[in-house]
Amino acid sequence: MTIALIRPTADLYDSWAAAVAEFGGGHIDGSGLQAPVIPGRVTLDELIENAARLADTSVAPPEDRVHNDLYWIVDGREVVGFLSFRHTLNDWLREAGGHIGYAVRASRRRRGYASAALALALDRAREIGLDRVFITCDDDNIASARTIERAGGVLQDVSDQSERGHALLRRYWVTL
Repeated sequence: MTIALIRPTADLYDSWAAAVAEFGGGHIDGSGLQAPVIPGRVTLDELIENAARLADTSVAPPEDRVHNDLYWIVDGREVVGFLSFRHTLNDWLREAGGHIGYAVRASRRRRGYASAALALALDRAREIGLDRVFITCDDDNIASARTIERAGGVLQDVSDQSERGHALLRRYWVTL
């Protein structure tokens, strides 16, 4: 198992399309947001372009967004999941999204991919000078809660986020 975080690339189109399809074809676009995604070359080209734009710290992000490093979690040349690392927090992220969002394909869960990817994301947070990061997961997602806790996450609270599209959300801080 060779886990890495890589930027979206057309070179792994087939693996990306299979990963998106496994998420139901409409759940994960890799940005950490739930947005409709239909695997296709145009969709991937747009994803690559948007990812580059949001990661470019030399220009301001759109008003409702923050600088964001979008990564694919890969094992060799297989896309096994997605990770979004947000450099700062806006109001929504401060409440419900956090600095880091990740998802691993159902067929690849329970193999250490999320833990390895989260460790790499925490390294990226250190690299840009953050002292701590905010990470959330659904209250009933025991596997994700354990992953965050093993990475040093300290539970801040369990918050009702039904107004933001979540039920109960576990909110953690990881000191770097």
